[in-house]
Amino acid sequence: MTFDFHAYLKSRKALVEEALDRLVPAADRLPARLNGAMRYSLLIGGKRLRPILALAACEAVGAPLERAMNFAAALECIHTYSLIHDDLPAMDDDDLRRGHPTCHKQYDEATAILAGDALLTLAFELAARPVEEVRAEQQLAIIEKLSAAAGVHGMVGGQMLDMEAEGQELDLPGLQNIHIHKTGALIYIACLGGALLGGGTPEQAQQLKRYGERIGLAFQITDDILDEVGDSLEMGKNVGADREHNKATYPKLMGLAQARQEAQRHIDEAIKCLHDLPGDAEPLRELARYIISRTH
Repeated sequence: MTFDFHAYLKSRKALVEEALDRLVPAADRLPARLNGAMRYSLLIGGKRLRPILALAACEAVGAPLERAMNFAAALECIHTYSLIHDDLPAMDDDDLRRGHPTCHKQYDEATAILAGDALLTLAFELAARPVEEVRAEQQLAIIEKLSAAAGVHGMVGGQMLDMEAEGQELDLPGLQNIHIHKTGALIYIACLGGALLGGGTPEQAQQLKRYGERIGLAFQITDDILDEVGDSLEMGKNVGADREHNKATYPKLMGLAQARQEAQRHIDEAIKCLHDLPGDAEPLRELARYIISRTH
């Protein structure tokens, strides 16, 4: 039977959004403005790639996806907090996100900062909730890895490196170092965490971590390409921001054609990591291909 990737993506996205709606405080709970801002940014759309990767990795090692659901929701909370803060005037100063006004435009800067802070904190509350069939010490180790991937040794540190590189001429290793941290860390921890929560062996967990690292780089290269050639309406945000901020990007460094080749190389390497897994790895193969074929 042919694997229907679009049906898979739709069903998994619906599961993630149902979990987010259930796990995030209702907008009418006090403080209502803060909860409203959190839910606004979290639920106005998005690909839900990171949580879907966590669920797919859990299933690829032969476990039910429910084991990774709280972790998946935590990932989306961290990702959304990072977008709220990235969009602030002190950072990228963006007005549009996912086709809607950014959080600080819809509310105000102070509320946006607090909404990001609250989502980050909520993420670790969700990740710490007990999971049936997962030992407490195992879950603690996963939370430690998630903290590293989200913080100064991962996404936040990568954002700082990216800001410092504005206007600088970088070589390929320097550019990759930024994006391994800024974008790749949260993607590989999605795959690694899903595998560990699913009871994968250390070897299987490392396979899926390597897969996540490769697709993380391919994801960022594709983002850089779309910022050059993408459509603002389809992407739901302004394009050309990288050039405006004089950021180091793959198209700037190597040209569009070679950047596309580099993204494909990482996807090919990622797919090679998916051999001999006990569960169904086809969703992960298709997710890898989707990453570089997407238009938003």
